[in-house]
Amino acid sequence: MSDARELPVSFSSFVVSLAASAMLHLGETADPSTGKKEVNLPVAKQTVDLMAVLKEKTAGNLDEEEQQLLDTLLGDLQGKVAKAS
Repeated sequence: MSDARELPVSFSSFVVSLAASAMLHLGETADPSTGKKEVNLPVAKQTVDLMAVLKEKTAGNLDEEEQQLLDTLLGDLQGKVAKAS
């Protein structure tokens, strides 16, 4: 089993982690501990809203790749939340 401390920590990995959490709570991916897909829309929405705040608070401070990643993931997730609502 891999030690979490071995994984690179970066803004991009943080954003991907948030997106993975949102996808899990949207029922798009299975919970690794149970293997089941379950929907928890309030938690998914909260995670997506947190990403929107992160986008607002980091405006002008991200490199082009980080900004593109955040914009793409956030846009996709906002669409999925809207569809699920």
